Amino acid sequence: MSKKLTVPDIIEMKKEGRKISMMTAYDYPTGMFIEKAGINTILVGDSLAMTVLGYEGTIPVTVDEMIHHTKAGARGAKNPFIIADMPFGSYNTTEEKAIDNASRFLKEGMADAVKLEGGTEMAGITRAVVDAGIPVLGHIGLTPQTVAQLGGYKVQGRGEERAQKLMEDAKALEDAGAFGVVLECIPLGLAGEITEAIGIPTIGIGAGVHCDGQVLVYNDVMGLFDKFTPKFVKPYADLGDQILKALEQFKKEVEEEVFPGEEYSFK
Repeated sequence: MSKKLTVPDIIEMKKEGRKISMMTAYDYPTGMFIEKAGINTILVGDSLAMTVLGYEGTIPVTVDEMIHHTKAGARGAKNPFIIADMPFGSYNTTEEKAIDNASRFLKEGMADAVKLEGGTEMAGITRAVVDAGIPVLGHIGLTPQTVAQLGGYKVQGRGEERAQKLMEDAKALEDAGAFGVVLECIPLGLAGEITEAIGIPTIGIGAGVHCDGQVLVYNDVMGLFDKFTPKFVKPYADLGDQILKALEQFKKEVEEEVFPGEEYSFK
């Protein structure tokens, strides 16, 4: 990857039929590896509340915590387009608050854009943030910040009425100026219909192959989070097992005075 991606670049990828790859990153080394792998975009997701900070859900994470991790990921990835998740309560009250907090992610967090959860009900705030000069990625379907209202972590958009609502959500976000929309946990056929119906890219997570791109949580992909694994996650490595074995070996060698040996000591 030779140059910094921009919003027009990402929209052009949809027009040209080139798939968009997106991965979460919460720190410098992860951002660095993602850039080396040539992945197009980084989402500094509020999933870090659970995978990094140990909260039970995403609600407790703060703007300051999100900015801290966004900066760290951005320092490791110079060319991928970096999107910061705006946490619960930082945008869904007033347009002024949304603009102020979104501005912080660009000014302090080194992000290129922000992500907001919600469809038609968030269209006005999305438009206000975009009009303030801040690119917005939408997010519909399963929206973790309001999962209690949705009845838990389950597939959204089943049935004609619910499918129509998600189609309306996607179109409302496009009309509001969002440059793309995440489709989470919706049937693959519906995701394909939404992708065809709008002119901005769709990024799927548990939404099938017909989206314009795909995103997964880094810690899930690498086997670093074992509290639960959603059906849509494909593990590509089991680093958690390797880390555990390495730590157990270190402990054993310390106790048996094998480490540090002569080669790791000074004379």
